[in-house]
Amino acid sequence: MTDYLASSDLALLQRHGLNDFEALWALQLDAVDEPNTGRGGWSSVYRLELEGKGYYLKRQRDYFTRTLHAPFGEPTFAREFRNISRYQKLAIPALQAVFFGQRKGKDGHRAILLTRALDDWQDLDSLLGQWLQLPAERRAGILRACGELARTLHAAGQVHGCFYPKHIFLRERRDGWLAQLIDLEKTRPLLLGQRDRLKDLEPLLRRARVWSEGDVRSLLGAYLAQPADSALVGDWLQRLTRRRHDKEAR
Repeated sequence: MTDYLASSDLALLQRHGLNDFEALWALQLDAVDEPNTGRGGWSSVYRLELEGKGYYLKRQRDYFTRTLHAPFGEPTFAREFRNISRYQKLAIPALQAVFFGQRKGKDGHRAILLTRALDDWQDLDSLLGQWLQLPAERRAGILRACGELARTLHAAGQVHGCFYPKHIFLRERRDGWLAQLIDLEKTRPLLLGQRDRLKDLEPLLRRARVWSEGDVRSLLGAYLAQPADSALVGDWLQRLTRRRHDKEAR
């Protein structure tokens, strides 16, 4: 069975004897949280550090999801790795895979996904916790980066499916903020035009309660490539607000 191993990390993994499936499976590490159970199996995440580089090692056994691609079920990591690869081909900023492999045997269906840790990045959720203390210029840069990330995602014909603050990671640079996505398991093609786009954006705004109307207009302006006070931005704001109220009323 062919495994994926990023060429840029091959030498480092080889030096530590971790460049194959069984070595990564046998590696003793402490889980970063409680394993997910259900679906007939388990799935767990571990932190791995090698020579100053951080990774997240994800291992699972008999933990399946059913999709059109695999109607009888496949490991959730297989779907996530496929989506990571798709994002890379479509130039959508997202986390990067270092290793992926799966094995079927008497001990079940095992899968491993190793990704680079985003140690130099901050998730939007943590930035929202200090939002009112951030300088206006930094807030504007964050909103612009998030809007542009959503525009890139949807222009590539993809819906993230979990466009939440905890899944958006940002890094500040001299020329502005960069943004990228994690947790791509629920990604799917954008098929329903504006309806899909609104559905993808609304959960972000519902969870970013600290944002003012002006903040949301700034994000939508970057998303739509329009002035924040334009009629188009106003129309999208109205539609998103209505959808949010409908969700909260349920």
